[in-house]
Amino acid sequence: MNMSPIDLHTHSTKSDGTFSPAELIRYAQLRGLSAIALTDHDTADGIEEALLAADKLKEEALMSPPSDSPAIPEVIPGVELSTEYRGRDIHIVGLFIDWKNPEFISKLREFADARIYRNQKMCRLLSEGGYPVDYNGLRLHFPDTVITRAHFAQYMLEKGFISSIDEAFRKLIGDDCPFFVPREKISPHDGVSFLLQYGAVPILAHPLQYKMSDSQLRELLDSLCEYGLSGIEVYYSGYKPADTAYLSRLAAEFGLLPSGGSDFHGSRKKGLDLGTGYGHLYVPETLLPPLREKAAPSNR
Repeated sequence: MNMSPIDLHTHSTKSDGTFSPAELIRYAQLRGLSAIALTDHDTADGIEEALLAADKLKEEALMSPPSDSPAIPEVIPGVELSTEYRGRDIHIVGLFIDWKNPEFISKLREFADARIYRNQKMCRLLSEGGYPVDYNGLRLHFPDTVITRAHFAQYMLEKGFISSIDEAFRKLIGDDCPFFVPREKISPHDGVSFLLQYGAVPILAHPLQYKMSDSQLRELLDSLCEYGLSGIEVYYSGYKPADTAYLSRLAAEFGLLPSGGSDFHGSRKKGLDLGTGYGHLYVPETLLPPLREKAAPSNR
């Protein structure tokens, strides 16, 4: 019996992806996914659209003759929180979030507000440095989304200030560049606690991206587990088999559930596709039931 793949880490136009939530769900069906989590940065604004898109696919299937078309993927409400730990950007994915809870959404908006203040300051610095990026113009250019550095880069490319997206991050707005402004972030421990407070399942996202030594990563995992971390992304775009094996051992050692996803952003990440990453990613659907069991019953 063949198992269908799943993808538990994706982004839409509600943060820095290029597919709308509805387009993402339709594409997930074409890719043969049995489940997809929408995990936009610090926002749940795309969840309703994604769920409605799945419902529409079900209605279309009922009105059409039986066919061999792919099954309709389950949509899992999620979010990706940006946190900071010892000077490093650490991301915590929350699965099965309580996206209709006003208190939860209000807190997410506070996280997004910190990003807004950072973006306004970056606009000022860029403009003073000869790259006239107007914050209001940026917002109008990318409406109804959480503005990230990817949007800054795209905006400057379209305005002719730079010749490539890579140039923007290499010379202007990368972490060690003159116009980068860090934003106030919560700690990953606070992120885990926040997600658990509202019945979600906190997952440490792409742990090898943080360039930590084995001892540093173990120290982080040990402290996050004390706060209730539920899982770790064992499967991720670009991971080699040895990476997945290493993270599988860590998951077992720390009693964490394995999770994984492509971190799909559409055209913003060249060569990276939904479900398969750079071609070799496979996240088995057997990972999903244990993760679901960790969520509050009302969130499942």
